[in-house]
Formats: sequence, structure tokens, C-alpha cells
Amino acid sequence: MTQVLLGNNAIVTGGSQGIGKSIALALCEHGAHVILFSRSAEDADLLVQEIKSKGASASAYQVDVCNEDQIHEAINAVLHEFKKIDILVNCVGGFTHILPIEEISSFEWDEVMNLNLKSAFMVSRGVIPAMKSNRYGRIISIGSIAAFGPNPYGASYLPYGAAKAGLIGFTKHLAKELGPFGITVNAVSPGTTATARVLKVRGANSLEKMAEQSPLKRLVTPEDSAQAVIFLVSESAGGITGINLNVNAGVLM
Repeated sequence: MTQVLLGNNAIVTGGSQGIGKSIALALCEHGAHVILFSRSAEDADLLVQEIKSKGASASAYQVDVCNEDQIHEAINAVLHEFKKIDILVNCVGGFTHILPIEEISSFEWDEVMNLNLKSAFMVSRGVIPAMKSNRYGRIISIGSIAAFGPNPYGASYLPYGAAKAGLIGFTKHLAKELGPFGITVNAVSPGTTATARVLKVRGANSLEKMAEQSPLKRLVTPEDSAQAVIFLVSESAGGITGINLNVNAGVLM
């Protein structure tokens, strides 16, 4: 791997498993110091050990990114220890089941919105002053094909789609606001990805059918999304901001 991100400090929320884990591994393989924000201290510590075993650099903070106070404390700790934040990847998100609208409570709606949208707002808001001070930054939010409509080959979950659609709008508006400070803001929207969480929600048979119906005849992998992130945080993408990069095996064109 190249060392194109050497000297960069990169926060990854939800970075201890699934797509976030692949993003964290890719960032460190390209030279960045990876800082994990995760609710699971155990999973995050295991990943830090794995990264360090590869000769790369990482650290972890136990943070619930739906908790404003915990976010504030963690970002202050990062700046105290590492002095600057160059990259933020908002990767926390997801859902645990699929229900029709009549069975979705207001509490559940708020919970999904907080996890998939408000968390990105709060963590981004927290790191932006440091990025503005350095007049440099890369913010990437992990969206979803669900932001652009129901899944054509499987059941969809309304609150998740609405939250991810909001995240794409958030990305575009923030990109315009932060452009004058040398900060780019983009999104990566994976299609259905065969992570452990998705396998539990959708089932193996459903995923196999969805893979066969895609133009590439496969599901995307966490590594596919990770490589899209690497491009967008690199200097090669320095002129790109406010865009969403679809990574979905051709399901959405």
C-alpha cells in the first residue's frame, strides 16, 4: 500500500466492525493514524491491536455518537493528544429489522434518525473548528442506496431511507459552507453489503437473490466502500466536494 495519507489523523465512527472496520483498515494501510469512535470498547481495542500488529498506528475511544457530551469529550481528548484532525468518516448507522409504517413508533423513528443522521451532524460539528483552524479537512459520510428510493430487489425500511436521504442533503449543504476553508465534504453510498448485521436482518437466501439481480452479479463488499473512501480523502480528490459516490454493483445507475 502507498503512504499517501501519512501524517493524517482520521476519526472513524462505528469503525470497529462491518464497513467501518474495512475503512479503518484501509486508512491505516495508506499511512493514516486511525482513531476509532465506538460504543464497544472491546471490539475497538481488538481492532487497534490488529492494526498495530500490521505495523500501523491506531487508537480508540469509547463513544456513543448519539451522546453530545461524549462526543465533545472524545474530540477534546483527540486534539489534546494528536493536535489536529484531518479526516472524519461518519460510518455509524444501520437498522435491526424491517417494519411497515403502522408498526413504527415515534421513539423508533427518532432512534434511527439519531443514529444515521444526527450523529453525523454532531460529530462533524465537533471536528470542524479544528479543520477550519488548519484550513484543511476531509469529511466523508457513509450513506446508502436507500437514500434514493426503495431497494428494487428487497424489502426496505422507511426510517433508514429517510435518514440516509437527509445525510446526502447534509453533505451537499455542508460542502458549500466549508469549501472556503479548504475542507471537502462527500458521501459514499453502498448498496446492500454482506456484513454480519445485514446477514442477520435480511438472511442468506435474500442476499443471494439480490446479488444475482445486480448487473455485476454480486453484492458489494465492505472493502469496495473502503476504497471509495480512500480516493475521496486523498489528494487525488482535492477538487471534488459535495458529491455522492455510489458503490452498489450497478443496482442504481
